[in-house]
Amino acid sequence: MNESNNSRRKFIKNATKVSALATFGVAPISGVLAKEEDSTTEHSFLTPPYLQSLTPTSVDIMFVTNKQAYSWVQFGEQNLGNKAHTISDGFVKAYNRVNCIKLANLEPNTEYKYRVVSKEITIFKPYDLQYGSTIESEVFSFKTRPAEEQEVKCVIFNDIHDRPYSFGELLKVNGDKPFDFVLLNGDMFDYEEDEAQVINNLLTPCADLFAKSKPFLMLRGNHETRGKFRAELKNYFSYPTDQYYFAFNWGPVHFTFLDTGEDKPDDAEVYAGIVDFDSFREKQAAWLEKEMQKPEYTSAKYKVVFMHIPPFYSGDWHGTMHCRKVFSPLFDQYKVDLVISGHTHKYGVHLSGEEHSYPIIIGGGPKTGTRTITNLQANQDKLEIQMIDDSGNKVGEYILKS
Repeated sequence: MNESNNSRRKFIKNATKVSALATFGVAPISGVLAKEEDSTTEHSFLTPPYLQSLTPTSVDIMFVTNKQAYSWVQFGEQNLGNKAHTISDGFVKAYNRVNCIKLANLEPNTEYKYRVVSKEITIFKPYDLQYGSTIESEVFSFKTRPAEEQEVKCVIFNDIHDRPYSFGELLKVNGDKPFDFVLLNGDMFDYEEDEAQVINNLLTPCADLFAKSKPFLMLRGNHETRGKFRAELKNYFSYPTDQYYFAFNWGPVHFTFLDTGEDKPDDAEVYAGIVDFDSFREKQAAWLEKEMQKPEYTSAKYKVVFMHIPPFYSGDWHGTMHCRKVFSPLFDQYKVDLVISGHTHKYGVHLSGEEHSYPIIIGGGPKTGTRTITNLQANQDKLEIQMIDDSGNKVGEYILKS
C-alpha cells in the first residue's frame, strides 16, 4: 500500500522504541536464544501454551521458556497419563526454549486435556547433564477435528500492527459466534525487533483469549518481512509444510494460504539488497498451479484463498501488480470462489467483474474506527462472510450458495 513520507518517518521513529514487557518481565533479546541467561532468575514460561496445526488425529502445542530446558506435554482424555516430546535424529529435543511438540495418533472429534512441563537444564556437558527446577502449566483442553467434517467456521484478523489490545476488543464485538480456528491475515506487527515483541504483542494475548484451546494460523504480511528479528519469526509458529504458503481442506472448503511478500520492488533502497520477493512469489505460483490440479482442490465445494496483499484495490505499487500478474490468472483459470485480504486499511467487499472473476474481501486497518473482524462459515448449503467493525456494526457481507 502507498506510504506517505510522514508514515515513513513515523515508522523509523517507532523502530527505536522497546516493546512493552510488563506481562512476563522479559528482557528483549535479538535472537531466538539468549546468549547469556541470568542465573538468579527462576525457570518460568514466557508464554502460555498455544495450539497450531490441528487435524482430526494430531495437534502441535507450542510454548516458550526463559531458560534452556527439556520440555514435554502430558495429555489424555480422562487423565494426563500420556507423555509427548519431540524426537529428531535419535535425539529427544532438549536444551532449547522455543517448543513445538506434536501430539499424534489422537482420536477424531475427541476432547483432550493437557498441560506443558519443563525441566531446566543447568549443565550440559558431554558426560555431565544436570537438571534444575521443573515447572508445569495449568491443565487446558482442546478438541480434535471430526474425521468427516460437514462445516467449518473461522475468524480472521488482519493489520493489527502491534496493537495487542485489538485482539480482545474485536473478539468482544464479535460476540458469541463460534469458530474452529483463527487466521491472522498479515501485518500483526509493524516490524520485528526481538522475541519479547512477538511474545507480548501476539503469542500471549492470543493464548489468553483463545489459543490454549483453539488453533491459529499466522500468515505473513509485508510488515512481517521487516526488522532484525524477521527471519526468527517463523520459529514461533507451526506450518503444515514448514513454508509460509500452504493449503488444506477443512469441511467443505479448500483453503489456500499465500505469502504476498513486500509491497515495493526488490531493488528499493530501503531493502538494502537483501530481499528477493519476486522469485518467491513466482515459486509460489508454480506450486499453486500444481495444488489447484489436485483432487483435494478440484473436489472441494468451495475454494477460498487468503493473501495479505490483494491483487486489486491496493493501488499500483509493485507488490500488488506482481501478485496480480502471477496469481490472478490462476484464480481465474481454476475458478477460485473467494479471495480474502487486508493491507489497504480500508475494508470492503468487491464483487467479481471484468478484471477478476472472483470476489475480493478486504479487512480494515489498525486504528480505532477502521478495525474489523471477519467471520467465515461454510456448510454443505452455503458459504457466508460477515465483516464487523470495532463498534459492532456489520460492514460487509457475502453469501455463496452451493
